[in-house]
Amino acid sequence: MYKTLAWVSLLLCFVVVTFGAYVRLADAGLGCPDWPGCYGELSPTQAQETIKKAEVAMPSGPVTMPKAWKEMIHRYLAGVLGVLIACMAFMSWANKQPKEVPRWYPTVMAFAVVMQAVFGMWTVTLLLKPAIVTGHLIGGMTIFCMLGWQLIRMRGGRKAASASLRVFAKIAFVAVAFQVALGGWVSTNYAALACTDFPKCHGEWKPEKMDFEHGFTIARELGKTKAGDNLSRESLTAIHWTHRVSAIFVALIVGAFAWRLRRTKVWNKEAIGVDVLLATQILLGISNVWFSLPLPIAVAHNGVAALLLFKLVAVNARMRA
Repeated sequence: MYKTLAWVSLLLCFVVVTFGAYVRLADAGLGCPDWPGCYGELSPTQAQETIKKAEVAMPSGPVTMPKAWKEMIHRYLAGVLGVLIACMAFMSWANKQPKEVPRWYPTVMAFAVVMQAVFGMWTVTLLLKPAIVTGHLIGGMTIFCMLGWQLIRMRGGRKAASASLRVFAKIAFVAVAFQVALGGWVSTNYAALACTDFPKCHGEWKPEKMDFEHGFTIARELGKTKAGDNLSRESLTAIHWTHRVSAIFVALIVGAFAWRLRRTKVWNKEAIGVDVLLATQILLGISNVWFSLPLPIAVAHNGVAALLLFKLVAVNARMRA
């Protein structure tokens, strides 16, 4: 039963993470501007009159019936995931978890779900503050990685790896995790198209006018500086350009790690998986710029990032001295 819950939770968490990206990219994050319900109701259908009034009052605003449903479906899925992880925590308290999983581990996952719910509430009630939305993305990826680590440990099949390779595996994971967080900062600040050409940005390898100070100020409103002024184009360019430059270094680190894995021969299959996911992610990132951020490609970029993180978690979890 525990293993079944672990499998279902992992798959559902991937759906929640990618669907959450879809909600954000479709500008549906405030489709229901309260939490946990929709205008105090359990579903948008029950609140349709209020939603229609909001749509009439602001036709180009964030509230419409389709956006409300997107937001609430995401909440429903996240709620089911929370229940599944809570069930695993209860089973661990009764000492019914597999021996490969530490007894405390499901409880930590349950706590992470509670924190993620809090960030989900703040995302709405604090009107999509970039720091909160990025934190919400990081929380979702963290839970996905925790579920992945648990499942890999239960499956067994650990293989020998040198101390240097184990360290390299951790570095590769941290590099990708950092890039995912930076990508979240790009997305939550709507900076994905701050540079519309590739590989240059505004026709330059390094744009002369970039405002890193305001672009990377954490505590501020969406689209505003800390002082309350509108965030400039130079600030968005700084965010986007930083993500691009960081992607080069991360690709070199992860690519070198995959090469090291391939040299061992024992880890050849894992090396191929890392290479395929890395190449796919790079192509999706470039396509986002070339094709002006089409929704399917943008969502896929988030999904493949989660899969690459999972792959690196799996490699780390299976390595032994």
